[in-house]
Amino acid sequence: MNRKIIHCDCDCFYAAIEIRDDPALQGLPVAVGGDPGKRGVIATCNYEARKYGVHSAMASATARRQCPDLIIIPPSKNKYSEASKQMHNIFKDYTSLIEPLSLDEAFLDVSESEKCKGSATLIAAEIRQRVREKMQITLSAGIAPNKFLAKVASDWNKPDGQYVITPDAIDSFVVKLPVRKIYGVGKVTAAKMHNLGIETCKDLQANSKTDLLEHFGSFGERLYSLSRGIDERPVVNEHPRKSISVELTYDNDLPSLKHCIAELPDLLDKLEQRIHRSNRQVSIRKLFVKLKFNDFIATTVEQVGQEIELQQFEQLCQTGFERGNKPVRLLGLGIRLREALNFYQLPLDFEERVINQNR
Repeated sequence: MNRKIIHCDCDCFYAAIEIRDDPALQGLPVAVGGDPGKRGVIATCNYEARKYGVHSAMASATARRQCPDLIIIPPSKNKYSEASKQMHNIFKDYTSLIEPLSLDEAFLDVSESEKCKGSATLIAAEIRQRVREKMQITLSAGIAPNKFLAKVASDWNKPDGQYVITPDAIDSFVVKLPVRKIYGVGKVTAAKMHNLGIETCKDLQANSKTDLLEHFGSFGERLYSLSRGIDERPVVNEHPRKSISVELTYDNDLPSLKHCIAELPDLLDKLEQRIHRSNRQVSIRKLFVKLKFNDFIATTVEQVGQEIELQQFEQLCQTGFERGNKPVRLLGLGIRLREALNFYQLPLDFEERVINQNR
């Protein structure tokens, strides 16, 4: 069915909020992230900073080297959460079908909305205007018959713009679309596609579903559909939580397995507190430990388990450490949940995970 989906995505959300609250920052390269001297990571930055090659996930120290005048502001999650609530209250004036992806990003299904004469294009424009006037930040929007295309479209005229893909324009749009625009196509998959001569969705369309399954496993079936602009996923208000975890980046590397093991009791205590704060009964399917070594290579080890036991996390940590046998800069542990439970969370995007990591 042809839905009317809007993907709303704020422009440099955290940085935009900081600049709004301190107009003296206007026009300067600004990033939100951790302390460069304490292994902080950039959560987001404005376009002035991006001109120097600064981007999210970059070490703050590296960002400062590339842009010596970069202003790095510690994250203020409460402030961003409040701004997000204000923005979602605007969304609710147009539809009840809102699917949050992060604090600053959401899908809206306005198929049944009578606002703006039922025009998704006009609704998106009105939302953007209201966000600009009431919140003093900008938002970009993509309008399309499905979530995949709406998300792609929202990035087309950034910042402070919108792009519409009508049902009759889908075929002509997707044939030119680079495969790197498909969600889930990372560097490794993109490199594999390049080796196979696949650069655009038109190239993907030239492959049978069988071929794509052979080359890309189960992801191949999704590639077959998305390359044709097909995405039947509905906009849903809530997502079942699939895991609960904690992690910590250390100011100084943990030089040995012994030092890693010594950190586990404190991390386990934080994990149990986080589970308790969920205020729901959980059904554990797996336990896992994540390590990131000093060369930034990360590994995750997991095993089936129903009880949280320090000894099991120690065994997983040992297995993970032996994979690299190098000093560890980040250590984390968590649980994967058995089934869709009776509680939900706002999914954390990368920027929010960075906020937690930089604490």
